[in-house]
Amino acid sequence: MPSWCKPIVAAALFIAAALAPPAWAQRTPVDIELVLAIDVSGSVDPVEARMQREGYYAALTNPKVIKAIQSGVLGKIGVVYMEWAGSHYQRTVIDWTLIDNAANAQQFIARLADVPPTVQRWTSISGAIDYAMTLFDQSPFEGTRRVIDISGDGSNNNGRSVLQARDEALKAGVIINGLPIVNDRPTAWGGMPEANLDKYYEDHVIGGPGAFLVVADGFEKFADAILTKLIMEIAGTPANGPTRYASRLMAD
Repeated sequence: MPSWCKPIVAAALFIAAALAPPAWAQRTPVDIELVLAIDVSGSVDPVEARMQREGYYAALTNPKVIKAIQSGVLGKIGVVYMEWAGSHYQRTVIDWTLIDNAANAQQFIARLADVPPTVQRWTSISGAIDYAMTLFDQSPFEGTRRVIDISGDGSNNNGRSVLQARDEALKAGVIINGLPIVNDRPTAWGGMPEANLDKYYEDHVIGGPGAFLVVADGFEKFADAILTKLIMEIAGTPANGPTRYASRLMAD
């Protein structure tokens, strides 16, 4: 390229970059950007991990969930599925996916079923929140609402303060809902599960406009609880502050 052309080319590239729409403007509008954040810490044994996965398989393809999606203003949502344990471990299992009908909901579940769950040490809810926030930065969608849906069976025992992570997420306009799994199953090392985990989630985890929690009374009730929770999240059911809902409300 002749030297006299270089300034012209550089100027043209600069003008093109200046006129290009910002990255957010290129994102697909959806009713909600939803991060499903699932606990795979050591307190979740293989049976419990399977119950959690099966709960999502059933809920995400349930006709009531599809109806809730299609009843939105835009009729579509963006979903990403991640698993977390200690501050050292968070992974994106299924990346951001558009769901607007039963067919692509089923495709999402089929992809999820191909990835076996893992079990890792420790429980860092703060790490899960921090990682989920990076997923919003990478999202190809622009949601009317951004929600982190955290399910787990223990309190934060690793990483930074969960209150700090939660409050930073809330300042960024993200809503955090919770699905504590309250159960009496001994842990893999013989310890007893935590008492009052539902209260812990209410005080330390959830937050934002209309934030709520749905309690799963045991892993056997997880499928009912996640169905209830997904319908409420997708529909944008208003809640006046931290609100508890019985897992059976929408399970029929």
